[in-house]
Amino acid sequence: MLAVASAIDRFNCAIGRAISWAMPAMVVIQVAVVLMRYVFGIGSIWMQESIVYLHAATFLLAGAYTLAVDAHVRVDIFYREARPRVRAAVDTFGTLFFLLPMCAVILWVSTPYVARSWSILEGSRETSGIQGIYLLKTLILVFAGLMALQGVGIIIKGVSALAGQPAALRRFTREAGADGERTA
Repeated sequence: MLAVASAIDRFNCAIGRAISWAMPAMVVIQVAVVLMRYVFGIGSIWMQESIVYLHAATFLLAGAYTLAVDAHVRVDIFYREARPRVRAAVDTFGTLFFLLPMCAVILWVSTPYVARSWSILEGSRETSGIQGIYLLKTLILVFAGLMALQGVGIIIKGVSALAGQPAALRRFTREAGADGERTA
């Protein structure tokens, strides 16, 4: 089962690394928009909207990556000093009772919203804008799906650690490094 959890981690990490290229793209586009506006006196609605699309994609698609590398915000008053089995229990409980239900709510509430957008192929209100708002809204569903998938990976690792599997226990024994890998 740990192989499944590792595959989920690798999948979400690959998406996270790929979407990280949206950040420098946003910077380049924003600089171009500013130069075009203030140096040449021309504007581009398409370029301005692309910054919003890239920003949304970055945050929605990188959420599961952040969870995979354990870089999310945590109030770890007790967690940091807890034993590995307690950490595994906390992660498993939190995922089962908070993360997965929240992903289900997001999917439940946003599916009709996204479906309506697809039914009319919703686009920008601006003529020269990006005519793909329906694609942008679809990222909400992708976000919830990726987070739920990562949640399944966390549950697998947590249950394996609670069952005493040494490889799973090591995950809860060490602190996460900057690259997401556990270090001593």
